[in-house]
Amino acid sequence: MAVAEAKRSAPAEPEALAGRAGLTVPQEWWASAPLLKSFEAAGFGWTQIHAPPPSVLADPRAATRHSAALAESLSTTSLGCVLHAPGGLRAGSRQGDRAFDGLLSYAAEIGAEFVVYHACALPDAAQSEDALLFEARSLAALADRAERLDVTIAIENLAPVYPGPESLSANPMVLRGLAHRIGSERMGVCLDVGHAHISADARHTQVDVFTENVLDAVCLFHVHDNFGVRERPNGEAKGVDPLRLDLHLPPGRGTLPWERLALHLERHAAPLILEVHPPHRPRAPELLASLEGAVRQRPAQPAKT
Repeated sequence: MAVAEAKRSAPAEPEALAGRAGLTVPQEWWASAPLLKSFEAAGFGWTQIHAPPPSVLADPRAATRHSAALAESLSTTSLGCVLHAPGGLRAGSRQGDRAFDGLLSYAAEIGAEFVVYHACALPDAAQSEDALLFEARSLAALADRAERLDVTIAIENLAPVYPGPESLSANPMVLRGLAHRIGSERMGVCLDVGHAHISADARHTQVDVFTENVLDAVCLFHVHDNFGVRERPNGEAKGVDPLRLDLHLPPGRGTLPWERLALHLERHAAPLILEVHPPHRPRAPELLASLEGAVRQRPAQPAKT
């Protein structure tokens, strides 16, 4: 799998992160030059930006106008860039593939190294089989184009936003299998550790055990916190939606056992993109500190007797 080298570092960044820390621009926010410069000044080496909707991506003239403005903002920094596909985009149809092709062109025009896409975002049911087959065929062709454009498609594991059924993508091994079947150096897994915490909790297992076998396919991490499946009221979960699972809190604010993931995150080469939603989002330097603290945690050692 293609894993971008961590070429960018900032003096303020912790050694453990080695230029790999990134911060997402919240959806519906414009990635202005001052905003991106504030990320870089805080010590981040990467940023993630949400792509415009499929209707724009499928229109070359509109997409070029939009990407040119974004490229101008990005040019004021040395940040690496991750482009997140629209949540409603699905490969496997003529319309979806056209928008995805526009997404890859857009990524190349702004210099993005990764495109994040929600693959297999369908229920585990017989009626999903045709759509999954068409999606896999389209992704194989799109991966060929990604290779020519020097862009990596990172397929992301999901989790229910509120209590309810999971999609197939809730299991990262499903995505690993898809990436391996396609067999492209420009196709890998975006392991979202916050989503994985919810899925692991639903299976009554630990997040490190749930994700360890997918690490060889990981090319990107999404990092945030939550309270798992929230089967029981949690007294620490104050000031947040009482039912929402996918809260996108700063690391350390929820119940994700960072000490169990820290070595995986620290030793891997992939960028770590913080996805913290605005209601819970402190200033950029504080966010970087929360990521540093998460990555540096270690399991408690048993007391000597």
